[in-house]
Amino acid sequence: MEHLTPLVATLVAYLIGSLSFAVLVSRAMGLSDPRSYGSGNPGATNVLRSGNKGAALLTLLLDALKGYLPVSAVAVYGAPFGLGEGTAAMVGVAAFLGHLWPVFFGFKGGKGVATAGGVLMGLNPWLGIATLCTWLIIAYFFRYSSLAAIASAAFAPFYQLLIWGSGPIAIATGVMGLLLVWRHGANIQKLLNGTEARLGRKPNAVVPAATPRHGTKRSRP
Repeated sequence: MEHLTPLVATLVAYLIGSLSFAVLVSRAMGLSDPRSYGSGNPGATNVLRSGNKGAALLTLLLDALKGYLPVSAVAVYGAPFGLGEGTAAMVGVAAFLGHLWPVFFGFKGGKGVATAGGVLMGLNPWLGIATLCTWLIIAYFFRYSSLAAIASAAFAPFYQLLIWGSGPIAIATGVMGLLLVWRHGANIQKLLNGTEARLGRKPNAVVPAATPRHGTKRSRP
């Protein structure tokens, strides 16, 4: 039974990661489904395109928490069940994969930046802070959220290896980093073409979900 505990923890983490808060928060706040506008990505950046900063911030926090909480739960409560650093790393990757391919939303998820950040904070808070600082620096100077995410994903494994050494956390960080870069493939192409949207640009207005889009008669002049 003890051998099943890490697998159960990993499955639970995947299910938690599969909660697409971009969609759930948008529904709760009467906004359009984030998969239906902008980039079509169910994440905080695309929710921001709805014009609702509160919904975007809440999505960001919840997406980060669903990566942080499963890892922290293993770290705090896992020892009596024989769950160590290896299980924590595996649980973190599972939560991240849940965000990318959520079982509750047709396996069509987001890019996982916030969730990966939450996982890193849970696995190694200093690594999480270093990665967050990297994101902030790149975003501040270059004004591209995608470029900041790609750079952070590339640097995080090296931070872990150079400062804290190899091990399960380094492997988990490397796996998430590779997947993050891969998920940003379209953004990389836009960056190369000079068509990627910059941070701070006023988002296009999105019609609320409750607002009818069709059937409105135009009055004759």
